[in-house]
Order: sequence, then C-alpha cells, then structure tokens
Amino acid sequence: MQEKLQRADMAADYSAREAWRLFGIMAEFVEATERLEPLRPAVSIFGSARLKPDNPYFQQTEVIARKLSDAGFSVISGGGPGVMEAANRGAFHGKSAAVGLNIELPREQHGNAFQNVALYFRHFFARKYMFVKFACAYVVMPGGFGTLDELTEALTLIQTGKTPRMPIILVGAGFWRGLTDWMRVELAAAGLIDPADIELMQVIDDPDEIVAAIFRFYEGRGFSPSASEREGMLYL
Repeated sequence: MQEKLQRADMAADYSAREAWRLFGIMAEFVEATERLEPLRPAVSIFGSARLKPDNPYFQQTEVIARKLSDAGFSVISGGGPGVMEAANRGAFHGKSAAVGLNIELPREQHGNAFQNVALYFRHFFARKYMFVKFACAYVVMPGGFGTLDELTEALTLIQTGKTPRMPIILVGAGFWRGLTDWMRVELAAAGLIDPADIELMQVIDDPDEIVAAIFRFYEGRGFSPSASEREGMLYL
C-alpha cells in the first residue's frame, strides 16, 4: 500500500511540474515576442558553433553580419560561439541590433559578448520558433546537425505554406554542393519533393550580393508581413 501511495505521489508531483512548465514556456514566448517585435526587419544567421575566429567561414560570417547590420537589418543568432559569435560580432559593430537567442547545450554553454539583445531559453522549440517568426531571410553558413535542422525546418515551413516565402541563402558553394546535388538527384528525381522546391534556396558567397538579394526579394512589397501572413504565423 505504501509503495502505491508513493507512486501516486510521484505521479501527482510530475503532473504538477508539467503544468507549471507550461507557464515557463508561455513566459519565454511573451518575453521574446515583446523584445523582438520592434527589431524588424531581421535576418537569422545559422552555422557551426565549433568554428574558431581564424576559420575563413567565421570571418566571412562577421563580414556578412556587419553588412546586414549597416543595411538596416537586425541580426539574429543563437548567441553562442562559432558562427553565432561571428554573426553577433559583425552586427554588434554595425548600425543595427545584434540579437542572441541563447540556450544551454553541451558544447555551447556560454553566450558571446556581442549581444545588444540577449534572450535566454530553456525550451528548444520556443527558441527555434523565434528564429522563424522574426526573420525576413535566412543566411546559412556551414554547420553540423543543428544547422541542417534549422535549414530543413525553414524549407519545410515555406514548402507547406506555414510561413511566407523568404530568401534562404546558403553560403559556401563548395560546402553545400553535395547536399543540393543530392536533393536534385535523389529527392526531386524520385518525386519526393517538387523540382521547384530546390529553388527555395540560393547559393551566394559574396557578402554584398547577399544583402542585394534580400533587398531584391522584397522590392515592391516591403519587409512588413501582410495581415494574412501575420495570421498564418499564429499557427506555426
């Protein structure tokens, strides 16, 4: 009997913790929305946390972020080291905000020092939502599983109409060629995706052309989401 009571107490305790966890999730959504909404237009930059400052991709990211910042875009990164730090560093020294969406991970346990706006998340999916909701473009640098996760999620959301179409720019032609070729040969040829889905991505290495490509995409319509687009984003 005592063992049954202990199990019941444990189940009740777990249920209570789950209920309170919902309030924590709500708090993360509310705080991030309030702080990020005024910073539009923004560009999210993804890439490896493992790259060091002497890596050419790290240096290229910093240049891209600085040019985006000077062009009027807030730059959103994951707030950690590697490409995230390079993105924040470039934007921090530019004219617009450097935003870090920080989370504690085994290899990225510290935020970088180049954040005008630093948000902290315990829940991975709440953090990922903010990368999507407030970006008008994605710049994807070379990276590992996390970077591929962000890229494929962005492609899926646009492909399925859950978010408006926007520029997805892959940086590092040599790095991404194998993946894009595989998508054409294996996915599109087998009918698993439409051939046009490949065109959701652009491969651009020149920092000035990256900025120009984003402006070209929004020419004539502006960066602000339409009323219908805002409504659709409520159901991500």
